[in-house]
Parts: sequence; structure tokens; C-alpha cells
Amino acid sequence: MLFAVGGGGDPERHRPLLDHFTAQGHQVIAPSFPRLHPQQATWDDYLARPLGLVEALRDVAPDAEVAVIGHSIGAWAGLCLAGATPWSKEGEPLDVPRDSRVSRLVLYTPPAGWFAAPGALDAVKVPILAYVGELDTFVPASEVEVLKTAPAEVDLRVVPKAGHFSFVHVPPPGMDEDPEFDRDRFLAAMVDETYEFVTTG
Repeated sequence: MLFAVGGGGDPERHRPLLDHFTAQGHQVIAPSFPRLHPQQATWDDYLARPLGLVEALRDVAPDAEVAVIGHSIGAWAGLCLAGATPWSKEGEPLDVPRDSRVSRLVLYTPPAGWFAAPGALDAVKVPILAYVGELDTFVPASEVEVLKTAPAEVDLRVVPKAGHFSFVHVPPPGMDEDPEFDRDRFLAAMVDETYEFVTTG
């Protein structure tokens, strides 16, 4: 399992998820990255994410099957590896690395607006389980609907009362949840659902 962390760059914030896979005997690769600040980030900063994921797989067998699980910009990077083509604000397709070993994608709050151009997801054919929070102000649930244009099996789940960081076991300081959202219960279910999706079918 390759875990692609979000903008904060620290996979330790997802430790219970990673440990669940490790405990079941799976190889887990979860590289760290420098913090990404969207307001100041350049294209090279974004491109460093899928490039770093490919580098992290350098010692993995060429015929291995790799499930990619990612949060936010990590989910974006996972889509790139699986064949998606992001488009710039200027309306140009962007060149990103691919990896034919990607066999499944689990995407938490993927910023799918990068892939809204016609045909941007045509090469993504692996099964996808995607989550987005009903109250996410960074990635609106409507934005993620574009994933359904991929020629793949797509299970898209909009989580009631969840926000952008509801999928992180240790969220950034000051991130409050909706009082109706049972965070611990959701995260436990999310880990189980993620594992089942990755290991069955």
C-alpha cells in the first residue's frame, strides 16, 4: 500500500490507518513531503508529489500491484499515477508521472477540479473508492463528481457533516468539527472500509 499524504506532508497524522495495514501483513510505503502552501505553491511544488511517490516505489517489484491511498493533494497525486491528466488554469494539459502498478485508488477529499477537462480521466481504469465531506470548504462535494467520468468502477461517498480534515486522525490545530459529526466512529469505519476495498475484489 502506498500512502500519499496531503498538504501537511506528515503521514504520521494517519498512523492508525497505516498501522492497520501493517498489522495485517501488508507492505506500507508512506513518504513524507515538505508542507505545501497552496497560495504560494508553484507547479514544481505540486509535481514533486507524484514524482516523490514514484521514487518511493523504486524498490517495489515491477509486477507488483500497488493500492494508492491519498488525502487531498495526495489523492490528486494518486490519480496522476493512475493515468489522470491534470489541466492548468490556462487550459493546458500538464505532464505528470504514471505508474502501471497502481491497481486501486482510495481517495479522501481529492481536489478533482484539476481533471474537469474532457478526457482528463479517460486513462484511469482501476477501481476507485472516493470520500468527500459534505461540509468540505476546500474541495466541494460537487467537484468530486467528475470522477464518475472515468471508465472505472467509482464508489463516491459524500460523508454527512464531515469537513476536509475529518479524514485525518490527527488534524491540524484549530480545526473544529460539526458538533453532529462523530469523528472517532467515522474514522474507525473509514479504516475498515478502506481495508476491505483494497484487499477484496
